Amino acid sequence: MKQRGRHRRRRRGRALRAALAGTGLALTAAATLISTSQAEVTVDPGALKPLTSRAALDRLSLREQPVPAGSLDRLAARMGRPVGVDAVLGGADRTLRARGACTAEETRALPVEPAATRAYCWAPADATDGAWQPESVTTSGDSGTDGRWGGHRVIVSGWTHRGTGADRDLARVAFVNADDPARLTYSWALLAVPVDGGRDYRGLTAHVSGMAWYRDKLLVTASGGTRDALYVYDLNRIQRATVASDAVGRVPGGWSAHGYRWVLPAVATYRPAAGSCAGIGTADATGPAAAQRSAHASGGSAASGPPCPNGLSLDSGSAPASLVLSQTAPRGSGGHTRLWRYSFSTDPARSGLLAADATGTVAATEAYESRTDGVRGVLAHRTGPAGPTDWYLGRAAGPHGDHGTLWRQNAHGAAATECGASEDTRHCWGDGIGSLAYWRQTGEVWSLSGRTLFAVPLPAVERELG
Repeated sequence: MKQRGRHRRRRRGRALRAALAGTGLALTAAATLISTSQAEVTVDPGALKPLTSRAALDRLSLREQPVPAGSLDRLAARMGRPVGVDAVLGGADRTLRARGACTAEETRALPVEPAATRAYCWAPADATDGAWQPESVTTSGDSGTDGRWGGHRVIVSGWTHRGTGADRDLARVAFVNADDPARLTYSWALLAVPVDGGRDYRGLTAHVSGMAWYRDKLLVTASGGTRDALYVYDLNRIQRATVASDAVGRVPGGWSAHGYRWVLPAVATYRPAAGSCAGIGTADATGPAAAQRSAHASGGSAASGPPCPNGLSLDSGSAPASLVLSQTAPRGSGGHTRLWRYSFSTDPARSGLLAADATGTVAATEAYESRTDGVRGVLAHRTGPAGPTDWYLGRAAGPHGDHGTLWRQNAHGAAATECGASEDTRHCWGDGIGSLAYWRQTGEVWSLSGRTLFAVPLPAVERELG
């Protein structure tokens, strides 16, 4: 099957080169499609290595720490009755641009093969604000059986402030109304953490490079500058800000959320049961210095030490549903990536929370190691009841490249999409900086490339993978 796929791609590559040569544009088009930095040979990581020892799994344990109900109730009593996602969507004040209205720069890093079937660019004010960077995406396809929340198709995208000043590392999410594929609208909400017993809140200062929506909870990664691994938000506990200022929290005259209309206070956190995520590097950095910092902070490599994920998504095909996570070394460091999962609780009173024992400890149910680095997006999917679970890993592009690599790995081997006539052209995915989310009701994989939101049908990915 794989060999036939390679032959098909070689024939397509020869046909493309012939057509371009006829117009005298072969070299120019080749340089545009695959730059010199992208033409490097991408080493096949091979099969996943199971981590089955008790010690390896115990290192991945988390400790659940709920925000006291009294604190959340006190905050709600002072700010006003919480609202849900419907209210946020109803107040949408921005519109995503369809692909035809995006700039060439915005669409340059979209996947080559398979090509994106849908692509959207943010409103100009957000698209040109370089301090804020989009990092993660999830959808209402994860929230229930019909792929809708309150009757709406919803996309949520997490952004982190990468600039300087008091708002550095603040995190916000865009709630996108996707009911009309031709016109997506959205509104911003600030992610926050209650403090002082619910009498105030502070902004979440962390990279939200991973995100998953399960039932009524939104779970996000908290990497870079924090000792927490995950934060949990209740989508029925969205508060309304009353003062429009750059401040965050209680201010004279009311409550401010850095100028945004909505704020989400965290309802729980998950921290490593042993060790700390403080100072652990993220997958954004490249080069030996970044690799050295990451290895030093984690006690060796990303495949050891405390669980400090940078990738996150939902596997709704497992029983019970589970959260899948990745922790990677910086791209180019030669380090490895650790993959693992936690089960969600089946207790109706713990909707959307992870399965924890009486002490609040959450145990990993399985774990693997991948011989690749620079992984940002992670997705686990089983194509059939008898088939293996495939792990899809989005690897970031090099420092000068536009396109990254999408690997599919399992216990038997690895495969990557190709957009040329040889094994050297695996850099066909987006830039690889965005998380991955599978909308099972539509069969689409959603992600971000640069500042562009896009979708690719999973069957198209599978066809390219052979």
